[in-house]
Amino acid sequence: MTPLDAIADHHKLCDELHQLAMDENRFLRQHQRSPDSAFLARKQQMLGRLDESLLNLRAIPASSARGPELRAELEKTRSRILQILQLDKENEQLLLRFSLTRGRPETSPAAASSASMLQKIYARCS
Repeated sequence: MTPLDAIADHHKLCDELHQLAMDENRFLRQHQRSPDSAFLARKQQMLGRLDESLLNLRAIPASSARGPELRAELEKTRSRILQILQLDKENEQLLLRFSLTRGRPETSPAAASSASMLQKIYARCS
């Protein structure tokens, strides 16, 4: 496998990872809960493919990354990785927000009005 092929393959994988992060973001925004096990299995499978791709990239000698075509492909891949990292950060924040609000009971309007009623009664009695 040539260095350009390895980087092009890695870029394709990064595109798939970006799409996966977009899907996760869309799911989190629509359902406001963590994804199901099938989605998590898909992420786990992609992680295995990413490990393989990184091994292929590490096999490329550093001296071969001097060509303009190779540098352009590397720059596109770096840009895609930054997009993935940004989306992943947003997804983590959404997951955290939804996990925190899920554990907290929602206050209903009836509970709020009964609390204010109790305060009025207490104020009259004291």
